[in-house]
Amino acid sequence: MRGPNEILKEVYGYDSFRPMQAEVIEHAISGQDSVVIMPTGGGKSVCFQIPALIFDKLTLVISPLISLMRDQVEALKSNGINAAYFNSTQSDYEKRIIIEDCIKGKIKLLYIAPETLIHAFNAWLKDLPISMVAIDEAHCVSMWGHDFRPEYAQLQAIRKRFSNVPFMALTATADKVTREDISKQLGLNQPQLFLSSFNRKNLSLAVRAQIPKKQKEKEILTFILNRPDDCGIIYCLSRKETESWSALLNSNGINARHYHAGMDTASREAIQDGFINDNFQVICATIAFGMGIDKPNVRWIIHNNLPKNIEGYYQEIGRAGRDGLPSDTILYYNYRDVKMLNDFVDDSDFKETYHEKIRRMLNYAEATSCRRNILLSYFGEYREEPCENCDICNNPPAFIDGTTICQMALSGIIRTKEQVGANLLINILRGAQTMDLMDKGYHRIKTYGVGKQYSFRAWQHFINQIINLGYIEIAYTDHLKLKVTEAGKAVLFNSKNVELSDYIEKKEIKTSKKSQNKTIKASGLSQKIKEFRLELAKTNRVPAYVIFNDATLQELVSHQPKNKEELLAIQGMGKVKVERFGNELIKLIQAAKPSSNSTKKHTTLITLELYEKGLSIEAIAEERGFSTTTIVGHLCKLYEDNYPINLNQFVTEYEVNTIKQIRKKLKNTNQLKPIFEALNGSIDYQKIGIALTILSKYQ
Repeated sequence: MRGPNEILKEVYGYDSFRPMQAEVIEHAISGQDSVVIMPTGGGKSVCFQIPALIFDKLTLVISPLISLMRDQVEALKSNGINAAYFNSTQSDYEKRIIIEDCIKGKIKLLYIAPETLIHAFNAWLKDLPISMVAIDEAHCVSMWGHDFRPEYAQLQAIRKRFSNVPFMALTATADKVTREDISKQLGLNQPQLFLSSFNRKNLSLAVRAQIPKKQKEKEILTFILNRPDDCGIIYCLSRKETESWSALLNSNGINARHYHAGMDTASREAIQDGFINDNFQVICATIAFGMGIDKPNVRWIIHNNLPKNIEGYYQEIGRAGRDGLPSDTILYYNYRDVKMLNDFVDDSDFKETYHEKIRRMLNYAEATSCRRNILLSYFGEYREEPCENCDICNNPPAFIDGTTICQMALSGIIRTKEQVGANLLINILRGAQTMDLMDKGYHRIKTYGVGKQYSFRAWQHFINQIINLGYIEIAYTDHLKLKVTEAGKAVLFNSKNVELSDYIEKKEIKTSKKSQNKTIKASGLSQKIKEFRLELAKTNRVPAYVIFNDATLQELVSHQPKNKEELLAIQGMGKVKVERFGNELIKLIQAAKPSSNSTKKHTTLITLELYEKGLSIEAIAEERGFSTTTIVGHLCKLYEDNYPINLNQFVTEYEVNTIKQIRKKLKNTNQLKPIFEALNGSIDYQKIGIALTILSKYQ
């Protein structure tokens, strides 16, 4: 009989297990119950799939996620494993075939939704020989979990029926209370807790606070346009926001769709399938989207609003970079988000718990220390060293004596009788002459204009910290008015010292250096392999990542295997895949290799090396003895060939849009001279060439 390590290599194509997978598998094989807490992308499915291949009988996988069932079953089949899913989307004929195959012992893993399971259990399922039951998204069984589902409460009856087989409850996010409740609600028998590290090192973490709508739109558009080959998700609190974001992105040449629970089932499924199959670059969605997305090449997640709790936020950002490659996450928030979230939970029986979870989420957003460590500590994992892959670690704040700044703000609140919100307070402190301020007579109070030396954004930065330090609280039930706390009064009247992080103007979103430096270069070979993968995916009617993911693609480009033995050494290339299409892949790779007499490196690649070292156009030109025009030509060619060249740093968004409009008037010409003359020479030839290259990507 094959052991776990042998199956891992032959079936999945990997040489070693990820942390804790081997221990979970051995525990299940020994016939014992377990609760497995493993982050998204940590490899939960392997924990129950390998025992299923070792056991003689059927393994049941209970999951609420119909789309995930389908994807995992297709992935298993592509690896030569007999698996099936059973849910409400199938016809009666399809269901009868699956039932017959299960009875005949032809199927090793059966994925089934909890609501379907109860009906099947009362009919044909209860008499089947079962080896193991895996319960995915197990937090759904707990009222303390972030996605409680009533149908999960019936699963304890299944545990009683199959009392002699191991049960494995799996989830990506669960705090201590939820973990204990999962075991209790499912009726597990002295389960072993397996708590994997929550540290997803490949995800960069960034937060942007109180950004005006127009600026936020500009930032996000620039972010996405700089990543034309990367797909991502924008999460929003409201359905209306998903639709407006989708419209904005499409109007700027970005292929996007919106997704929310108010849409009909067919539309939602079509959009989800389109995203999985790389037909759309961006999905703008409520949290209704993503729970069953097994797509490994999501490269970024943006939150348009503050999430309602850290568990949900962690799970949502965990949908990026599941293949282990560098990916970005950015959270935008303002205090109106907090009010909206608190309003959502005010009628709940658990409102005190939910309010506390919102506060913890806000504390994370307003932090001035390593964000990753805050996330990890929430899940009971403690570390002191900085992660060097979050906005705080990348740009550590400098601290100043903020006592006077704090006193200005507190005095302003007291003198307005605690009747103002943050924005109005800032306008008072800066001496603004707005209508609402003047009407209320706030221009006559003593603190009017005392803080005019600080910008509006600087004051936002300071007040966020003062709130976070507990000197000011926000009256969420009274129009977000600011109130001075007892601790704040000690600062104002007893001159208690306050330390604040200094404000530094941020020009643009700074994503992680790791993410910027490790972008896949779509070289000629990698593009050919991508096309080969896409054709196979279409033929087999599966997403491209089921054939192999981007991490495997990178290894193929890097190692360029010459035979099946070398191909088997590539991580992610299992025995079945190598047998099915290995010869074709090897031929493609070998055919793409340059001939032996072409040893001289292409001139554009030499320019690329200097560009990646951070040299300017002028410095590269001087180093190579070329004109700057020639170097710009190299960079444009590299950009067109999908190398990670950021042309936007050489031309402004205004200049690109101006050239776009002029070009349109000139019947979409690509000639530089007519555009230069139409602009009366206001933009030089070099920038026009760069802008045309950028625009060519979005035609």
